[in-house]
Amino acid sequence: MNNCKGCICDQLRRLQTQTEVDVFLSGGQVLEDVVFITLNQKDCCAFFSDPETEPGSTLIVDCQKIQAIRIEAD
Repeated sequence: MNNCKGCICDQLRRLQTQTEVDVFLSGGQVLEDVVFITLNQKDCCAFFSDPETEPGSTLIVDCQKIQAIRIEAD
């Protein structure tokens, strides 16, 4: 079942876990240097860890509220 609509949700479905990204939210906030964990396709929640700012924490974002992602170069 695929309830999550939009370009970013589609990209996150294919993104390899543990990829470092910057997340640009629809409200203008930017989550820098977060690490993609997984996408729950039932409720559209994208899970990221933030090892730099809050080690051990988990960020949960609605993938439909993300305007853009930047995939960090290795």
